[in-house]
Amino acid sequence: MSTADAAPALDAAYAERVYAGLLGKFIGVYLGRPVEGWPYERIQAEFGLVDEYVNDALGIPLIVADDDISGTLAFGRVVEDAGTDAAAITAADVGDTWLNYIIEDRTILWWGGFGRSTEHTAYLNLRNGLRAPESGSIARNGRTLAEQIGAQIFSDAFGLMHPGDPAAAVALTRAAASVSHDGVALDAAGFFAAMRAAAFVTRDLDELTVIGRTFVTDARLLDVIDTVGARVGEADDWREVRAWVDAHYGYALFPGPCHALSNTAMALAALRLGGDDFRRSVAIAASVGFDTDSNAGTVGCLNGVRLGLAAIDAAPSLRVPVADRAIVVSADGGEAVTDAARESARIVASAALSRGEPVPPALAPRFDFALPGAVHGFTLCPHATAHPEHEAAVVRNDNASGGPDGLRVPVPAGVSVCVSTPTFLDPLDAMSNFSTLASPTLYPGDTVRLRLSASRRSEVRLYALYDDGGRVIREQSRSMRVEEWASVVEWDVPEHGNLVPFRLGVAVAAAPQPAELLVHSVDWAGAPAAFRQEGILLADIWDTAPAGLAPWVSSARNWEADFGSTYCVSHPGDLGVVTIGTRSWTDYSAASVLTLSLHETAGLVVRARGHRRFCAAIVTGGVVQLIEQQDARRTVLAEAPFAAELDRRYHVELTCLGAELVLAVDGHEILRARTSRTGGGGAGFLVERGTFTADGFTVIRR
Repeated sequence: MSTADAAPALDAAYAERVYAGLLGKFIGVYLGRPVEGWPYERIQAEFGLVDEYVNDALGIPLIVADDDISGTLAFGRVVEDAGTDAAAITAADVGDTWLNYIIEDRTILWWGGFGRSTEHTAYLNLRNGLRAPESGSIARNGRTLAEQIGAQIFSDAFGLMHPGDPAAAVALTRAAASVSHDGVALDAAGFFAAMRAAAFVTRDLDELTVIGRTFVTDARLLDVIDTVGARVGEADDWREVRAWVDAHYGYALFPGPCHALSNTAMALAALRLGGDDFRRSVAIAASVGFDTDSNAGTVGCLNGVRLGLAAIDAAPSLRVPVADRAIVVSADGGEAVTDAARESARIVASAALSRGEPVPPALAPRFDFALPGAVHGFTLCPHATAHPEHEAAVVRNDNASGGPDGLRVPVPAGVSVCVSTPTFLDPLDAMSNFSTLASPTLYPGDTVRLRLSASRRSEVRLYALYDDGGRVIREQSRSMRVEEWASVVEWDVPEHGNLVPFRLGVAVAAAPQPAELLVHSVDWAGAPAAFRQEGILLADIWDTAPAGLAPWVSSARNWEADFGSTYCVSHPGDLGVVTIGTRSWTDYSAASVLTLSLHETAGLVVRARGHRRFCAAIVTGGVVQLIEQQDARRTVLAEAPFAAELDRRYHVELTCLGAELVLAVDGHEILRARTSRTGGGGAGFLVERGTFTADGFTVIRR
């Protein structure tokens, strides 16, 4: 097989295949997620072949947080965060990435208990000071735990980063997988990673299987690959094949709840049964039991790369409802609400880092609609009443068939139309059985810029939706005229009390003649001009989860609205961090009124990318310090004596501007230092071994 010397160029065609791979993974996960954990017999009795989304039939949302997506994309940021060649990434680096992005008991992993959940066990090993790969080793955790399925779940991004270079894809995948897994699980992850990387060069499934097999040494997995390959073909009945796989490689034959060999056998069988039919392959993987969302995601990602977007477009009822959307739950809350096009751009950038090539800039504008068919989450607004004449209309991007890059919005005569995209967690997507933490991507004080044109003169309003405890509030702009030629409209997102928007939309007014609006681009960037929360968030003492707390992501044990201040934050150990904001927040001031109490460390955080990588101003041990936190290492940039008085209110403001950090207390500059952390990130609070309260919080762009 080709090596990096013969690998494809990191061009638009490569970006499109990455996008197809991610779309394929999302589709597979969303197809299999509703029936995850069901016995095969129940799936057959209720649905048979799951070749359409069944979430509506079960009364659950389609777009949900899922470990198979969150782990893939959050752990895949190890290359981006390190800013280095992927070949230099070690298992220990990925272990640090776990600790930075995972919030214990709440994000990414199945928190099934030490010695029961493979990933939970590995996380606790890391937290207790073990380094990867020991954290996931057979020697530490035993063979049963180490050989469950999770390694191949989280490997997709690493294969996508190495087009045509399976050896490099396998090396990084095995390093990353060894944080939590060992033995045949590493071989299984490497097998699929090699196939995924090679799929950029060849679509022949037999050839891909041969390539993947060269990276396998475990005789048990070699048997699975060879036996499934010899036994299963496209013409076989999938139910008979499922029965055969269960008899030869089913869960009953291996220890533990979700063995890698069982799922590798079934995923490989689904690939062979589906052939070049994208829908059939993911449907079979989602219908046979085993780990339905994981296996369908693995199959969908590989076939997305192998077969391209055309194969996905042949199943529009699978692509259109997804609308690119994903939720990546992690301690980097502002990156949670995302889409396949934006995540593709991150992977392309990591691929460039891996090759030592110039890194392309992040998407600018935020939504450019450049990838074929990309809609960046835009659909007919689910919170607006659709006219019957428009309900069947499809909001689309037809650049793949020769149209311009942009979102086409048909507007029938006499009908007003609203389209929108999520910028935070939509209450319609709420799930009670999976922890979903996020911060918004859009804030009051942001300026949104849309480049629009229309087939005939039209009137539009931009709007934002806010969730006020189950009541949706709409704030909108003045009416703005859109002509046939492209022009830019702008709007400053308004405040609505202490709430944040969860959707951004465009409303097109009804007109006597039909028209078509084209959204060429949507953008906002940087910290908001002024964003604030203030006052008492509690409506009464029983209001335990006020809406004002929803946009904050906390790894502190207790993060609550307070009776006398806006917030109270408490944590019994190190690194109790609470943040809000995004990586586009670069230069800004964060301020709050802190009442210091019983604690070892208390202060403000800025430029946080996760909860172990940030800058902060802290009061501790009779001094005030400006610090950088990078994983377990804390660097003091400057300090001064500070005799803090308990229960006194201090107005604290921390400004980050370029390489400068400036701390002011009660309006007086206390410390100034230079930092190496000049990239953007969220803001918030840090507490260690104690408690303090904070009255109000303000972010102002600098």
